Amino acid sequence: MSAVQSTIVPVILSGGSGTRLWPVSRESFPKQFWPLISERTMIQDTAVRAIGEGFAAPVVVCNQEHRFLVAEQMRALGIQGTRIVLEPVGRNSAPAILAAALLVAETDPDAVLWMMAADHAIADLPALHRALEAACAAARAGRIVTFGMKPTAPETGYGYIEAGAAIPGLGAAQEVTRFVEKPDAATAAHLVASGTHLWNSGMFVFTARTLIAEMDALTPEVGGPVRAALAARKQDLDFIRLDPEAFAACPSISLDYAVAEKTTRAAVVPTDIGWTDVGSWGALWDLGAKDSAGNVALGDVLLEGATDCYVRSDGIVTAVVGLSDAVVVVTEDAVLAMHRDRAQDVKKVVDRLKAAKRHQAVTHNRVYRPWGFYESLIQGDRFQVKRIVVTPGQKLSLQKHFHRAEHWVVVNGSALVTRDAETLLVRENESLYLPLGCVHRLENPGRIPLTLIEVQSGAYLGEDDIVRLEDTYGRS
Repeated sequence: MSAVQSTIVPVILSGGSGTRLWPVSRESFPKQFWPLISERTMIQDTAVRAIGEGFAAPVVVCNQEHRFLVAEQMRALGIQGTRIVLEPVGRNSAPAILAAALLVAETDPDAVLWMMAADHAIADLPALHRALEAACAAARAGRIVTFGMKPTAPETGYGYIEAGAAIPGLGAAQEVTRFVEKPDAATAAHLVASGTHLWNSGMFVFTARTLIAEMDALTPEVGGPVRAALAARKQDLDFIRLDPEAFAACPSISLDYAVAEKTTRAAVVPTDIGWTDVGSWGALWDLGAKDSAGNVALGDVLLEGATDCYVRSDGIVTAVVGLSDAVVVVTEDAVLAMHRDRAQDVKKVVDRLKAAKRHQAVTHNRVYRPWGFYESLIQGDRFQVKRIVVTPGQKLSLQKHFHRAEHWVVVNGSALVTRDAETLLVRENESLYLPLGCVHRLENPGRIPLTLIEVQSGAYLGEDDIVRLEDTYGRS
């Protein structure tokens, strides 16, 4: 991006859980880590928009439970020097972006920050960069700049910005007359018809100095706790851990409420870049490649007489016959079937699952860990069978269990196993028994993924029956 005058620091906020895209998106593995609109994941697509000349390495603010997912997905893109800031608790976007701004300001208070959500779709990258050039010029002039998207429909799921007069000397940037909350259908139709209202994309550009000053002036109750959390931070591998107690004292508030709607420095750059907040299955139908009957089909799917449907299967063969305007999503442990017009009601299903304490509300059958992943194959009375895959060079924590014994059978690769005072190399087609209470650790010393089948037996088989004695990844 050679047209931009100096280095821009991308700040990617990755704190959402994406419950409206359940059952694919869940708290343990939300939508930004899935390849929903391209071969890359959504957070990777976001990072790629800010790679190359004119861009610094990104700052990513995320839930501490997702830290290894973020690190791995940035590594897969070949991005070096990513700073990953870990939120101990969610406090919405204002505390998160202030933490990033304060961190950047430690070395360059006049750096331009480009704040992006990790889960948006943008079709026209050159147009985005042209708009970014205009936004950066306004930011260097002391403005807090948002991108206003040209509306294509009276959308009730987005906030709106009323654009005012052009700002002299700042090219495409315009004054912000007002921000409008998410409207009802009639109000949305009126706003779109006016020709002066734009969708609020939630992307912002500002210098670290400007954002910090405006936050201190307009929402001072945020600055103290965030500064304390950053001052008491701990560095853990590539991660910046904000102090939990200090950060928890922050109010939960969005950047819109904390600054954008109060500041006299707000500016908007109108854009038409094919932007979508991928917030529902209906939005993915809009974005997807459709067949001659208007269907989007992904995975092992058969359609017969179906029209204008979105059908995705990440597991078993899924057949849809004679339906119109339907969404059918199949994962290994859940199925969603609904009319496309009810896409916003998926959250109600997730709320009911949470109330019933069903694990499907928050976790998948396959659970990712920094060393690889595991998935449950069979579960019965006092036994469970899992598949465990360990990445080359990685190892699990040194641990023990109070309520279960385990049998391990290696089916691919080789395992270096600690069992009490023993160290054993277990090869393909060999097995090992770990009695209840023994101290053990599993490691992959090889160059290919280690796959083993684990048979657990005991009175209690919950994941919380783990006592970690030593852990490479800083888990307790």
